[in-house]
Amino acid sequence: MESMRVVTNLKAALKARGVTYAQLAKRSGLSETSVKRVLSRGTLSLRRLEQFCNAIGTSIGEIVQLTRAADGERAQLLTLEQEKALASDARLFACYHLIANGRSRREIEVDLRASPRTVAQWMDTLQELNLVTHAARSRSKVVTTTAVQWRPDGPVHRMYEREVRTEFLQSLFSAEREALHFRAAELSPESCRILQRKLDRLIADFRDLAELDSTLPSSAKRNIGCLLAMRPWVFSRFRPG
Repeated sequence: MESMRVVTNLKAALKARGVTYAQLAKRSGLSETSVKRVLSRGTLSLRRLEQFCNAIGTSIGEIVQLTRAADGERAQLLTLEQEKALASDARLFACYHLIANGRSRREIEVDLRASPRTVAQWMDTLQELNLVTHAARSRSKVVTTTAVQWRPDGPVHRMYEREVRTEFLQSLFSAEREALHFRAAELSPESCRILQRKLDRLIADFRDLAELDSTLPSSAKRNIGCLLAMRPWVFSRFRPG
């Protein structure tokens, strides 16, 4: 199970750094008994995992990378043919998205208001496309990372672009878990490169968090969209007439 592998790799990180449970407890403000109990359960809340990672000088991303490597590196990109198949069938795409986020067949039937036969057909199609594999307890598993990196010029990106322009930005971004920040300034080429690297790291963090949360029950999470962008740009009102 994904959560158990995360705990296993956290323990390996402790051993590699020579950090005992007693030291971890002291750095985390917990008792040694509490640390042992948390780790023995085989599951960690994201907040606790972040606390332990900070205490031993590692990051959630590094732990996830270890987990991914132990499980075999999963693809971050789809083939063009796979993207075309998903972009051409919105319901199939929705099914793939729900599988990637840990939904069972029954949950997919409910979420998409589809019959068991229809969901089974989607599963068969996704297996034929080499996008999912069958797993235990009526669940399938995607062969890619949870948050796939879509081709910049590919069919899914073009589909998303239309969706983003018409839907995503139609919000005041003032509710809980919403944020919109815009800044404009003159930057040097080197500063632009630094900013680009930071944006790339943030996207990687988004992917890693999605991987960690993919095993959580659907009631404990919700869909989150993240739009990051930068480009040379001058506000139209500032341009010479």
